[in-house]
Amino acid sequence: MGRILVIEDEPALLKVLDYNLKQAGHEVFLAPRGEEGIRIARERHPDVILLDMMLPDVQGTEVCRSLQMDNDTRDVPIMFVSARGDEVDRVVAFELGAVDYVVKPFSVRELLLRVQAILRRAKTKTEDRRVAELGRLRIDEEAHRVWVDNKEVELTLLEFKLLLSLFENRERVQTRSALLDGVWGMDSSITTRTVDTHVKRLRDKLGPVGDYVQTVRGIGYRFSECELSEATGTD
Repeated sequence: MGRILVIEDEPALLKVLDYNLKQAGHEVFLAPRGEEGIRIARERHPDVILLDMMLPDVQGTEVCRSLQMDNDTRDVPIMFVSARGDEVDRVVAFELGAVDYVVKPFSVRELLLRVQAILRRAKTKTEDRRVAELGRLRIDEEAHRVWVDNKEVELTLLEFKLLLSLFENRERVQTRSALLDGVWGMDSSITTRTVDTHVKRLRDKLGPVGDYVQTVRGIGYRFSECELSEATGTD
């Protein structure tokens, strides 16, 4: 089941969609205006957005464009649900990045099946992209993107490679020499102190999960959500 955001200004339709989506086991968020829908999308991170083309404050196309331009929401599938069924409206919607388009009036059962199909495709895509999670941290290896508490963290390529190396070998201690070999390729101009410098920067950028990168005195580093024993230092 998924988290569904419905951006729709017709109260009766909102009520129908809210009831039927919840009956199907989904968590539902409702927004009768476009700007409110954008705010909820950024705060709640839905799995699918049902978007009306005509809204009282801003056109659905503008809502879609805004969501597609935002790093936090650009990957959320959008299905337009609109009374406008002309080909040009469908074309515009798909050009903006929508994954489906349903014309009012519609069959609620068909819409639910379409939502389920979108959720299945999104799940498969996520699995194919090797998105890994540990506690409050999420890493998309293919896209070179990292999130902490659902907020994206900007890392340099070296910092990302360092994080990935530590993550893939989590719960195992890696020496500074091993990290130099794996991340820097043992460049003769690089010293083990460089590892310490980059680890400190990485911890700072990871903020509340920076302590996932743990120092093992006299050896190197290990990546873990669990606390280490007294043999662990913070230098």
